[in-house]
Amino acid sequence: MGFCNIAGVARCIVFALFLNSALCTTTKYFTYEEDAPGTEIGNLSRDLKIDPADDPDTSFRFMQESNSSVIQMREIDGLLSVSETIDREQLCPRSPRCFISFDIVALSREKFQLIHVEIEVRDINDHAPHFARNETHLDIVENVPLDSRFPLQVALDQDVGENYIQSYNISPSAHFAVEVRVREDGVKCAELVLVRELDREVEDSYTIQVTASDGGAPAKSGSMTVTIKVLDFNDNSPTFEHSSLKVELNEDAPVGHRVLRVHAFDPDDGANGEVMYAFADDLAPGAARLFHVDPYSGDVTLKALVDFEKRRSYDLNIRAADLGSNSVPSSCRVVIDIVDVNDNAPEISIKPMTSSSDGVAYITEAAAEESFVALISTSDRDSGSNGYVRISLLGHEHFTLQQAYGDTFMIVTTTTLDRERIQEYNLTVVAEDLGSPPFKTVRQYTIRVTDENDNRPLFSKSLYEVSVLENNIPGSYVTTVVARDPDMGKNAKVSYKLLDSEVSGSPVSTYVSVDSLSGSLFTLRSFDYETLQQIELVIQAEDRGSPSLSSTSTIRIRVVDQNDNYPYFTFPMLLNDSADIPLPFNAPAGYLALRVSAEDEDEGVNGEFSYQIVQGDPHFFTMNKHTGEIALKQWLTSEIGDVLEIKIAVSDNGRSPLSSGATIRFVVTDTEPSDEQVVIVMQSSDEEGSGLDGSLIVIIMLSGGCALLLIAIVVVVVTCKLSRGGRSRGTKREVCHSLFDSRPIPILGSAQPNIYTGQRGFFHERTPSSLDDSCLYEERSGDSETKMFLPSKHFQPTSVWQGDKYCLQVSGIGHTDQLSVKDSGKGDSDFNDSDSDISGDGGKKNFSTFQPRLKGSSSAANSLSGDCQGNYCAIPSQSFRTARDNAYTIGFSPVPVFSNPHGYPHPWKDCGYGTNLPKSRSGVQNFSRAGTLPSYFPQQQHDTGVEGPEIHTQGPTFVTVATGSEVATIF
Repeated sequence: MGFCNIAGVARCIVFALFLNSALCTTTKYFTYEEDAPGTEIGNLSRDLKIDPADDPDTSFRFMQESNSSVIQMREIDGLLSVSETIDREQLCPRSPRCFISFDIVALSREKFQLIHVEIEVRDINDHAPHFARNETHLDIVENVPLDSRFPLQVALDQDVGENYIQSYNISPSAHFAVEVRVREDGVKCAELVLVRELDREVEDSYTIQVTASDGGAPAKSGSMTVTIKVLDFNDNSPTFEHSSLKVELNEDAPVGHRVLRVHAFDPDDGANGEVMYAFADDLAPGAARLFHVDPYSGDVTLKALVDFEKRRSYDLNIRAADLGSNSVPSSCRVVIDIVDVNDNAPEISIKPMTSSSDGVAYITEAAAEESFVALISTSDRDSGSNGYVRISLLGHEHFTLQQAYGDTFMIVTTTTLDRERIQEYNLTVVAEDLGSPPFKTVRQYTIRVTDENDNRPLFSKSLYEVSVLENNIPGSYVTTVVARDPDMGKNAKVSYKLLDSEVSGSPVSTYVSVDSLSGSLFTLRSFDYETLQQIELVIQAEDRGSPSLSSTSTIRIRVVDQNDNYPYFTFPMLLNDSADIPLPFNAPAGYLALRVSAEDEDEGVNGEFSYQIVQGDPHFFTMNKHTGEIALKQWLTSEIGDVLEIKIAVSDNGRSPLSSGATIRFVVTDTEPSDEQVVIVMQSSDEEGSGLDGSLIVIIMLSGGCALLLIAIVVVVVTCKLSRGGRSRGTKREVCHSLFDSRPIPILGSAQPNIYTGQRGFFHERTPSSLDDSCLYEERSGDSETKMFLPSKHFQPTSVWQGDKYCLQVSGIGHTDQLSVKDSGKGDSDFNDSDSDISGDGGKKNFSTFQPRLKGSSSAANSLSGDCQGNYCAIPSQSFRTARDNAYTIGFSPVPVFSNPHGYPHPWKDCGYGTNLPKSRSGVQNFSRAGTLPSYFPQQQHDTGVEGPEIHTQGPTFVTVATGSEVATIF
């Protein structure tokens, strides 16, 4: 057995790697296989000079190495020992050296130290050499030349090093000797060498004992029996071109691939010259499973895939023999070297410092800069550049890689961590080999930061000011303060308490209490402002971390005064709320009889008070409400001994005023007024009452101003209404005189077509009865200015703007309506005129109506002239498409339709017109105010049938034209 630091038994080798400030220590120990469980191997704390006494919390911990189960460790000091019997041959088969490797983390003073431990398991000679078969046969032709070599079966030994096979020996023989040869894989094999010629006639067989011995102490050996048969001479035996061959085979060669072809020559004819190939009897089972030799062609092909990572070379013995009798075979040794190809991707193994779920590592936020987090190991089963791996870490600058040993790296922090800022890091580990093409392996890894109690609970303010009304109910709520802790778990759970202090000689805890969980503050007693105006206390918030952290804040409670104290008189001294005051019999007016004083324990407005006389003769005394001075208002005329009694009161200015009263009895005495007596002149109470304060004066002035403004508005409105009404009546009278004067209205002749004559003209000659049949004008009252026209067809109102005047068009369809033509005098707006009332309600009083009926015949001109006797005119129209005798055009205008400019020279702005051309039912043609008619309106028109004056073009002309189904009204 062997363990560390045992004098005279073993040596301990310790390597320390210091990478910047991150410490990685590699410690090497050795032990022997088959050591008993509990055998001590080494002590880490002693070997690394880590004294657990310096830090009682020092501990050692495995990092989950898979083969560490055969090794156990004591956590307090890192003592390593054997946990179960180790079998080296099972742990590291056919390996020259065997190591148990694992990593340990030493935790000391919040520092993490990585310790890489390598324990070499040394071999003991617990296995003896042996042969696969205890007996074997060998045929040799009697004429073989001297120094011919015949391979023997390879002996097996599971031990390594000195305990492996060191030599082969044979029993004494005059014809044969033995030689040992070491193959490329390290296996030692034996060959028989012919040292003396054979003679079948002298001796036809030989028996030789072959022994294989190892180098252990004591040495162990194994043996087998070889029976040699001497064959008769054969003229020609098969002979290989090469007695040994060496070829290379890529490990990615497919099944069936031809590795090589061996060829043996035999000059005989017939069956004696026909050569057959086969593997020798001592072929290893592994090679027999992978390779096949064709017995006729000698082609060696693959039966299964080879793997460089499992075995790098194979040694084959191929024998060739002919089919003749007494054939002597010949052999050829073939060595096949497997060539590595990049067929394996790098492997990444991440071992966190602490136990965790797969793919997640944890590190405390209290870890210092360059603290060890996890261990990353890379491996590649390929060799050469195909097995060389480059590794990189991506994801966040707070972590980096540092080489620990070999192909193993450490993930270390580059700065201190703060869980409150970043709780989790997602990193990417990339491993890439240098093969062609390269293989890359990517692995995601998560690092979570565990919380440490590194944050104190913090209040939002260092000073809270709250107010509480006095006379509060004990147990009433005051306020709630909250302290927040950004930590998590128990480190973030906050409790509250009051720090000890005194208020007016009593503990603060007798005044208020705080809820430890919510931070709500409650009163424990009723406060009195007159004895306690303010309470100042300190509240502490403490978390439940280990160790706990706390912070404080000050709460200032102000007691708010209430009007809970009555004012009381302090002078004069009262007895049963009354006092007797002497008064000289000859006291003059204005004499200061008494100055009273009072006090109120309240403050502010609640402590301000005023005096007044509540009962007594107002003609005798007056009292200053501010100073409490009582003076005479007139000469005292009372007799000596008379008593003048008044009742006075003092009131505070609180929201609910409180007052106290007293009775003052002035006793008239025969004393003279003192020369030092103050005589004052005071305003009487009546005068005080009649006085006006400033606010009342302002209110009165504003009210008066508003009243005057309202009166002015009413006057302006009435004046405007009256003036508009007068203008409207005057205008209507002028319209009547100018439209229906004694001069005949010129009628356009029908000689040439135009809009009034011709094929589609407005004025066509009609029979006198046509107008009479169409319209009846009936006047109800001679003084009435309001007229109603009721056509035979229903009217439909249509509103049109023409210039700056308003036109109401009424179509002869729809329901029968009454149309009011009464002007309201409110201007041109149709909304304020009664003629906009299409419901007919505006024209129900003082109307003259007409109904169409048949009358005698007369000319159109006479009919037109005869009907235009009132204020309005009915003008018959001609249908443009079909004859419609019951259609009318009603025109209202404040100026003549066809007027002489010399007759009534009205201003242009007082005139309006409306024109409806017969282009369509809804079309409206507006003429410009220049008075110029369109091109189709003749400038001078001569009546060919009826004489009449010319139409004057110099003055403004107003025309109202409507279709048979429309009426145009101009206001």
